[in-house]
Amino acid sequence: MTALQSNQRADFATISQWIKPGAKVLDLGCGDGALLKYLKTTRNIRGYGVEIEDANILASVKNGVNVIQMDLEAGLSGFESHSFDYVILSQTLQAIEHTERIVREMLRVGKEGIVTFPNFGYWHHRLQVIQGRMPVSENLPYQWFDTPNIHLCTLKDFESFCHEHGVHILERTVMHEGKTINFLPNLFGNLAVYRFEQQS
Repeated sequence: MTALQSNQRADFATISQWIKPGAKVLDLGCGDGALLKYLKTTRNIRGYGVEIEDANILASVKNGVNVIQMDLEAGLSGFESHSFDYVILSQTLQAIEHTERIVREMLRVGKEGIVTFPNFGYWHHRLQVIQGRMPVSENLPYQWFDTPNIHLCTLKDFESFCHEHGVHILERTVMHEGKTINFLPNLFGNLAVYRFEQQS
């Protein structure tokens, strides 16, 4: 995970609302497995996590999560097509080098994809850029020289990406401090959550 501590994540409840009870879920970059643990409790899902860092794998196991150690940048060739109901990439999209490939792989392996990411268009981020500094916030807690985030985007950027790559957005929730933002979400929301499928 690249942002907030998993036990404080505002996007968990939104993701849970979108998951059908008993679904099969793959969580990419699962961190300490907190999301899968949460979904097991709230939606009785069957899930696997994918993680690369040893410490996070150990933490996932302690959380009772089945976890596979692999590098997401290498793709998901170890998983059969449509073998999961949902594939989740929670606050990791911005740290992935090959965005197109990972989204394509999510929709090959899963029937639906769910991503969450910090909204670079949030007003406070814009203000910091106008003041000549790279944004540092709760969702973007890193300085420019030590950030793992390489592809920051706004809501409009992500929705254009989906339109251009045949990805159909099913639902979107934009939040700030855990509250849903409906008015000018690209300006006042700092966390975006999307559910999507392959366009037919």
